[in-house]
Amino acid sequence: MRIQGTNGPGPATAAAPRRSTSGAFSLDLGTPARNTATSSPVRNIGGIDTLLALQGVDEATERRRKAVKRGRSALDSLDALKLGLLSGTLDTAAIARLRTASAGLAEPTGDPGLDNVLAEIGLRVEVELAKVGMPPPGRPKP
Repeated sequence: MRIQGTNGPGPATAAAPRRSTSGAFSLDLGTPARNTATSSPVRNIGGIDTLLALQGVDEATERRRKAVKRGRSALDSLDALKLGLLSGTLDTAAIARLRTASAGLAEPTGDPGLDNVLAEIGLRVEVELAKVGMPPPGRPKP
C-alpha cells in the first residue's frame, strides 16, 4: 500500500510481467496494478475543535481524580502528624506538608459528595494546624 499525500492510502503500483518476442522476461514499470478491493479514502474527522471537545469530556473525571489524590495526600499528612505527636517528635516538615496538602482541598470538583468529604478533611487539617499553633494557608497567624 502506498500513501499518497494527504488523501490517504492509494492503490499500490506493481509492475506487470511482459513477454518479449526474444523469450526473455521483462517488467513493465509504467503500468499501475488494478485494485480489486474498493478502498475508501481516509477522511479527517475533525480539527482542533474536535480535539478540544474530546479534552473537555474527561475534564470532570480528571478533576475528580485530582481531588481524590489531594484528599489522600492530606489524610497521609494527618497520619504523619499523628504519628509524630504520639511518638513525641513533632516534625516541622510534617506540618509544612500538611499546610501544603490543605491548600487545594477547597477547589470544587463538581461532585457534591466528594466536595463534602474534602471539606471535612480540610476542617480536620485546620483543627490540627490550630493545635500546633500554625494557621492554615491563606490565613494570618494570630
